[in-house]
Amino acid sequence: MEVSVSDDEDDQLILLVCTNPTPTPDPYHNHPIEEFLTDIILSDLSTFLNFHTIKLHAHRNRLIHHSLYFRGLLSGSFSESCLGSITINWNLPVFMQILKHIYGCSLDITSQNVLPLYEGALYFGVDTLIVKCEDWFSEVFSRNEFPSTQIQTEDLIQIWKFASDHASDFILHLCIGYLARNFMWAKKNNFFREVPYNLLLSSVKHPHLTVDSEMHLSDALLLWLESNMENLERRSEAEDNYNGILKQIHVELLPLWFAAGKRNSFYFRQLAEESLGSIFRALNILPIGSLDISGYSDLQHLRIRVTEYSKKIDLSNCPQITSAILLLSLIPESYLTDPMQRKIIEQFFNNSGHPIQEKYEFPQKLLETFIFEAVQEVDISKCRRLLIEHAVNCFSQSFPSLRILKAAYLLNIRTTGFLQLLEKCSLVNEVDLTVDVTPLIPASVTILSSSPVVIPLVPEKTPSLKYKAVETMSFHESRPQISYVTKLSLEGRTDVSDLSLQYISKFCVSLCHLNIKGCICVTDIGISDLIHRCNKLNSIVVCDTSFGINSVQALCSAISDGGNFPSLHSVVSNLQALHMGGCIGISELSLQELMSQTQVLKNLCLRGTYLVDQALFNFKGSSLEMLDVSDTKISEAALSFVIHGNPSLKSLKARGCKNLLKGDSSIEKREPSFSSLHEELHAELGKKSRLEEIEFGWGFSSFSLSALEPALTSLKTINVGLGGMLGEDALRQLPAICPLLETIILHFQVMSDIIVRKLVTSLMNLQVLVLCYCFGDISISSFKLPMQNLRKLRLERVTPWMTNDDLVILSQNCRNLVELSLLGCPLLNSDSQQIISRAWPGLVSMHLEVCLYFFHFPL
Repeated sequence: MEVSVSDDEDDQLILLVCTNPTPTPDPYHNHPIEEFLTDIILSDLSTFLNFHTIKLHAHRNRLIHHSLYFRGLLSGSFSESCLGSITINWNLPVFMQILKHIYGCSLDITSQNVLPLYEGALYFGVDTLIVKCEDWFSEVFSRNEFPSTQIQTEDLIQIWKFASDHASDFILHLCIGYLARNFMWAKKNNFFREVPYNLLLSSVKHPHLTVDSEMHLSDALLLWLESNMENLERRSEAEDNYNGILKQIHVELLPLWFAAGKRNSFYFRQLAEESLGSIFRALNILPIGSLDISGYSDLQHLRIRVTEYSKKIDLSNCPQITSAILLLSLIPESYLTDPMQRKIIEQFFNNSGHPIQEKYEFPQKLLETFIFEAVQEVDISKCRRLLIEHAVNCFSQSFPSLRILKAAYLLNIRTTGFLQLLEKCSLVNEVDLTVDVTPLIPASVTILSSSPVVIPLVPEKTPSLKYKAVETMSFHESRPQISYVTKLSLEGRTDVSDLSLQYISKFCVSLCHLNIKGCICVTDIGISDLIHRCNKLNSIVVCDTSFGINSVQALCSAISDGGNFPSLHSVVSNLQALHMGGCIGISELSLQELMSQTQVLKNLCLRGTYLVDQALFNFKGSSLEMLDVSDTKISEAALSFVIHGNPSLKSLKARGCKNLLKGDSSIEKREPSFSSLHEELHAELGKKSRLEEIEFGWGFSSFSLSALEPALTSLKTINVGLGGMLGEDALRQLPAICPLLETIILHFQVMSDIIVRKLVTSLMNLQVLVLCYCFGDISISSFKLPMQNLRKLRLERVTPWMTNDDLVILSQNCRNLVELSLLGCPLLNSDSQQIISRAWPGLVSMHLEVCLYFFHFPL
């Protein structure tokens, strides 16, 4: 940039002796140099910055005009005003940048130089540079990007400390707001533990605090407390400090399982009890009017945190959430202080707690809700007291940009009726209505026809509003609107029928992903009809359904792409995921035809089907990342053929495949390059794949583990079933071969205390340990080591010696379990229930079977 000095021609020059406080190691650069400032700033500064001292001839009036420091020094009563030179002791590169700015040169401000520049501008009183730095702070801290690529957590901490030292309220407020808005991002950063207490507390109190849920906020604060308690304890007010910050949590809105699991937490115990008390009061069926919120001095603690920056709202696993709480979170805060509006809110709270006994309507006077444009995802899974029609009304009014809606594990809604409600949320493209399919036993008969059950008449004294929200509405009554839904999960929903699929095919014309796993009331014809209509499908999950020959024909039949130059292709040729495990209605010939048309499949599940080798030899794809052929009749030759052509394979499941040990001469003649040799499969896996998950049974041995070692360095899950035998040496080597293991599931293996201790002490990421029907000598000493990362533990038919005392030891070393299964422990009695409830209050799954004394003391 050209520097104009026309105004400085008559200006008197003054000599600035600039000395860098940091000594220069090079003797050559210890000698001072003397230059005109206008010459230096137009050249490459890097050649001058290495000198310890630089003497610069600068224009006196320009310095006085742009710097309060020089104005006071050169035009005041100081003795320096009469001198011809001034000594400056400051960081030389920074001071040269300040001089460049004074002389009108452009300055590039970044997160690396902003603090030194701002500090120098404050010291030398360069107002224009102060404004420039503050504008940079304002711009960067106010950007809508999430998060700003220029400000990281460590930068934020440094800026906060700088602002605190220099009493800059402007920057302090920017830091607080930035952390509040980007809290979800910051909590995942390793430097979050180092966030100063005052910054953390102020951001948690900030009105723009943006978190997905109260659980995420609680987790973050507990993590911070665990890392900083030593520093807090040095202060006399340590307890007040951590209580003060935890009090900001809305404990009334925590998930039930989370609150229960924190009753053993040193810091969170009191709040956990408060949370549980609040949740249980909300869940009790009390007389009308007894659910009185007038006792709450601050209704803010009943408001879900939704800000203009919120992108996701996670209310899952909160059975206490009602329509009243949802509405309270979306109305203006002024309603909470207005006596008339508060009375309406209280009435709505009281009635909404009892939707069955008493009619109540959405309060029209409270329909003035805020609009939150940024919200794109809402999760209301397991919120069983939340009336769906009310919820969808709120979502349609307040979240116009909603894209993803999860309402899993809700049995009080009907699928088609819910989809009709979603017509109000026109931009939603992903819907999850999954229910638990685990205990479902697939029907052993073929369903030939399917239609919805007759809907009973609405009882006179039952609110019709509730029934409209949960029952199926006939789509013949009104023509369905075109939907943007592209991803739909209906896993386990037994109310889904052929009529439901017909509605979906007309309503969801852009459907790309469909999951109807365990929907046992749909027929093969119903599924095939949907496939014919939804020709944009690229992912289908139909496990344990009547998916059969008709559906396969629909997948393989030619369709037109509808373009200007129409071309024919089949649906299956575009599929990237196809899961049809347990679908026994598919013939061998149908499977062969289906596999011959697959081209871009990445995920393929054929578990429990009539899969034969020829079908795999027909497989055309080369992009597989997941393959499940468990409980099929395939041989090693066929499996090796698929593995050879799919080098990106990450997950391979082949449990229950007895033919993996058998040779087939006919296959060997047809495919000599993929002979049915044990070494062939190992060789293909070892050189082609980097596996993250494997499941094997028959034929899997210590030799297999050794041969596959190159492919198992990134393995996270291993499942060895019936027919597999690793041996003690292989199990001892498992941590060295697979250091990243998170899940170990072993069936019918020979175990010992030495092996178990080796696994739990060497695998730092181990979260799931399952031992089923294992042999050998295992005692309680295996579990006397701390396993704080372990989340799921299943000991099935391996610990018949376990007593109540042993259970206490287990609980002391596995404190963070959320799932526990104990089978075949006849020495446990009813007292063990108390041990379990106290040790693991946050358990979400517990399975106790063949525990002798429990027959008289049922859970």
